Amino acid sequence: MFNRNRCLRRMAAIASVSSLVTGCGVLSSGAPDDEGPVVVGTTSSPSTLDPAASWDSSWELFRNVYQTLLSYPVGASTPQPDAAKSCGFSDNSNQVFRCELREGTTFSDGSTLDAKAVKHSIDRIRRIGVNGGPAGLLGSLERVQAPSEREVVFHLDKPDTTFPFVLATPAMSIVAPDAYPADALREGDGVVGSGPYTLRSYKEGEEAELVRNDRYKGFAERRNDAVTIRYFQDSGTMVKALRDDRIDLAYRGLAAGDIIGLQGKTSKEEGLQLIDGTGTDINYLVFNPKDPWAGRKEVRRAVAQVVDRAAIAHKVYRDTVDPLYSMVPKGMTGHTTGFFDDYGEPSVSKARRILTGAGITEPVPLTLWYTTDRYGSETALEFKELERQLEASKLFDITLESRPWKTYVEGYQKGEYPVFGRGWSPDFPDADNFIAPFVGRQNALGTPYEATEITTELLPSSRRESDRGNVVRQFEEAQRILVDDVRLLPLWQGRQYVAASRDISGAERALDPSTIMMVWELSRKTSW
Repeated sequence: MFNRNRCLRRMAAIASVSSLVTGCGVLSSGAPDDEGPVVVGTTSSPSTLDPAASWDSSWELFRNVYQTLLSYPVGASTPQPDAAKSCGFSDNSNQVFRCELREGTTFSDGSTLDAKAVKHSIDRIRRIGVNGGPAGLLGSLERVQAPSEREVVFHLDKPDTTFPFVLATPAMSIVAPDAYPADALREGDGVVGSGPYTLRSYKEGEEAELVRNDRYKGFAERRNDAVTIRYFQDSGTMVKALRDDRIDLAYRGLAAGDIIGLQGKTSKEEGLQLIDGTGTDINYLVFNPKDPWAGRKEVRRAVAQVVDRAAIAHKVYRDTVDPLYSMVPKGMTGHTTGFFDDYGEPSVSKARRILTGAGITEPVPLTLWYTTDRYGSETALEFKELERQLEASKLFDITLESRPWKTYVEGYQKGEYPVFGRGWSPDFPDADNFIAPFVGRQNALGTPYEATEITTELLPSSRRESDRGNVVRQFEEAQRILVDDVRLLPLWQGRQYVAASRDISGAERALDPSTIMMVWELSRKTSW
């Protein structure tokens, strides 16, 4: 007799983000179903529908309705052609990158996707220059040329072997020139893309209805005709919807308590499966250098000396996350344990010596900010635990503040927060992407961080090397600088959990190397 639970346990053994196993995919016919759309739940709703404005989890939607020159077929850890027929460096210095487009590709409105459309899409990102937007990913790009209808040439001002990874991010989604202004963001709630799906309807913060795009030309083999994505405010509401059969799958934002509950006997009896995989999402604190207290290195070092990551992982997240001691997560080439090496176990006495050595003898007033609706239901509990730890030391006087994501982003980009929490899901699976986005004047945090040695020496040196296994030294040195500055304080590294009805197949295949869900892999099981 076929043992479904045993098979699901095998599927849960996902070796790594860059190599997702196919588990028991043989159970699905792969044919599109006729039982209505697959319904996906998440707590992470888009902040925008325009790729030129987004360097956040809006990419979850973009991956499925827009197309990029390069992307990741199932099982691939390096970018492969998608809207492009072929791509590659055409010079020995890795500074000229050429792509030939697929023939006959069009947008969902019937307009032509040609080289001019690609150039328009990339150029507008830099021309609009949204603060905290994806222009920071294009730091090595000098100019884009469209010498013919199907040829695009990217000229870089320095060698950059990570550029193909950049082109594969949903930030570089190709948009229709007539629908997306060259110097302004598109208004409204529509999308004109060339991805596997079109956006039939959209209610901000509530729901996105995706239907098959019959004009699509790319590598995605769609196993369904339609997907509805529903956005929830918290994990509990989302998991209840899963148990009540109002959604088929829950992803991003599952709370620790709900994960533990989904691992239990009751969930198995209800026919739910929990897929558990290694993740590279990280969570960290950002210190504002312009704040009179957070701007002092001794204060930042004292915070780093007091914070107990293990307690956060155990008490708040119930061991569904792991303590993290560098900005580059475990499992990634270049990972170190720099913060543990320097600070060891949490110590109030060491933190006190750091502060008194700088002439600070009274409790340091710090305001810690977090967002209420982005990183999951435990965020508030995590910051209450941080407050407890810091105040218990008698060295800090902590105030907690919070805002919804949209206004939260505006606040930290304006420099309003002394200390604030952020999460990071990688743009691409390389240590470069856990360092470069946070340094330089134009970074993903909206908080300039010069780090000149990193931006002018270490990163450029690493990007000349096509074999990424040969850049460990540069990344270790970069992390040493980050540890010394303590402008960023890593807290924990997440795992990837997907909860789904037993009737849903493909969830184990549906995450790309950046853990973005490719919803075209989802289908209903039609035979056992």
